[in-house]
Amino acid sequence: MEAHACPMTSCAAPAGSPCRIGKGKVAVQYHTARFRLVPALAKALNVPIPALRKPGTVWIELPRPVAADAEPAGHARIGYARASTVRQSLNTQLDALQADGVTRVFAEKISTRATVRPELDKAVTLARELRATGVAVTLVVHEHKRLGRGLEFLTGELQGSHDPSGVVFTVLAALSGMEREYIRDRTLEGHESARARGKAIGGSAVTDENMLSMALHLRGQDLSLRDIAARLVITSGKKKGRHPSAATVLRMLRDHDQQSAT
Repeated sequence: MEAHACPMTSCAAPAGSPCRIGKGKVAVQYHTARFRLVPALAKALNVPIPALRKPGTVWIELPRPVAADAEPAGHARIGYARASTVRQSLNTQLDALQADGVTRVFAEKISTRATVRPELDKAVTLARELRATGVAVTLVVHEHKRLGRGLEFLTGELQGSHDPSGVVFTVLAALSGMEREYIRDRTLEGHESARARGKAIGGSAVTDENMLSMALHLRGQDLSLRDIAARLVITSGKKKGRHPSAATVLRMLRDHDQQSAT
């Protein structure tokens, strides 16, 4: 809609800017004469101005849209780096981006399963603002699994710039999710294989025969799992002197009952 100048004489906002009211502030909705210039909106009753344009604030003229055949006014490279956990380092990604000449980098530590990534949203918003001024923008990431919809890769077999609208990036995003699921499945398979060989998985055990004997005695007194756990004490390891959790007591008694049944 803002590709058209507003024909209202009381507004006359140029192309690229939202409509304005007589008091010099951004209007709450576009003037009817303006949005009727857009065929898809010709029958609409009203079209609100998006919050991004900050309705109610002092109106200023924004950069006019660039014609489709116009040459870019410049080229900006925006970097994005991401790690899944707070314990993972971003240094490798940041160093690679800096070495490649990327000076504006948005970085965050957030899970791949997160549906909202604040820093990525900021990078995309900045890219849109720069493109609106006629500047060509490239969003740069270190590897495809940091973004899932990469635009330029610094390393790997796909190193170089690529068209972000291509289907290849949809495939890469799916492959990134499949890779995470594959790693998870292989890890679980390894745990099951280790358990089958009698190898303990996880941290050091906090239970022993003495604790089991006491737990069985307390269970015979019809105490709850929480009460039983409160009367037991771990005698070794990092948790020495602490009480086991009710879940630990449950597993210990359940394993004992299963072994007794067999």
